Amino acid sequence: MSVQFFYGDEEFLMETEINRLRDKLLNKEFASMNFKRVNCPNFVDFTDLLRTQPMMFGSQLIVINIENLFSVTLDDKQLDEIKNALASVSESLYIILTYKFERNSKKKPDSRKKIYKILSNAADLKEFASIPAYKTDELIRFINQEGKKHSITIERAAAVKLIEQVGNNLREVSKEIEKLALMAYPKNKVTEQMVKVICITNEDVFALTDKLFNGKKASALKEFRKLCDKQHPLGLLAVLQTNLRKVIIMKLNEKRLSTFEISKLVGYNEYFVQHRLEDLKKVSIKDLVRLKRNFANAELNIKTGNAVDVQSEIELAFY
Repeated sequence: MSVQFFYGDEEFLMETEINRLRDKLLNKEFASMNFKRVNCPNFVDFTDLLRTQPMMFGSQLIVINIENLFSVTLDDKQLDEIKNALASVSESLYIILTYKFERNSKKKPDSRKKIYKILSNAADLKEFASIPAYKTDELIRFINQEGKKHSITIERAAAVKLIEQVGNNLREVSKEIEKLALMAYPKNKVTEQMVKVICITNEDVFALTDKLFNGKKASALKEFRKLCDKQHPLGLLAVLQTNLRKVIIMKLNEKRLSTFEISKLVGYNEYFVQHRLEDLKKVSIKDLVRLKRNFANAELNIKTGNAVDVQSEIELAFY
């Protein structure tokens, strides 16, 4: 079927499949010309996209984010027009409709909506769900698959350690495997020790932020500079912001949710959440939010060219 509907809370797996189809369906010489992404088009633009006539350079692939179609009110005439447009998509035109949710949310499109019923009849539906942190075997299978892409084998102990240190964020896991592949050359085998040496751990990041919360700025800076040997400062900033966001979620929910429920929200195992909340007892939400704001401002300055030096800009955010 030339129309597919991808939905789910694991953006990395969805994008991997989109890239695979792009490589498979499009002529490599004209791929950039025949590939298009469109974000939340209105009704008129959406139906026009479905009626697109491919150019002379082979098949065309259009990826359309349609989450807005589930929140707007469409009358019966509009729904019929969408239905007819989906039924008449050109044979050489491939449409991928996407609806992404926040990671670990386990949300799905509202099946009660009329637009969902139209899509379920006109398109191939495929869910891309995040892998819970406690499903170790599933995560290990993913790690082994990623390893094969780089022609490396990953020992089970190394895979388990990678999960412990990085969590269930598949994009981050994939990035770490890329680094491990370089380290493993020429034997092309990843060991547990390699993971310990090269991968930034949640414990590393939490140790750094703990020092900030306790006023040990000099010690925090020393820890940050050490971590920069493992990862580019901008990449490390992304990790810091992700972990800090999860800490804020943990603190906000510690009195109303169980540690198991919190673990599902943030993607850490329950044991880790229990100990982390214990460590954070004396830390206020105000301090967490302030630090998160500082990091966000540092990232903005870096990406807009207002930072003289990337590492120095991030270090300033510590104060």
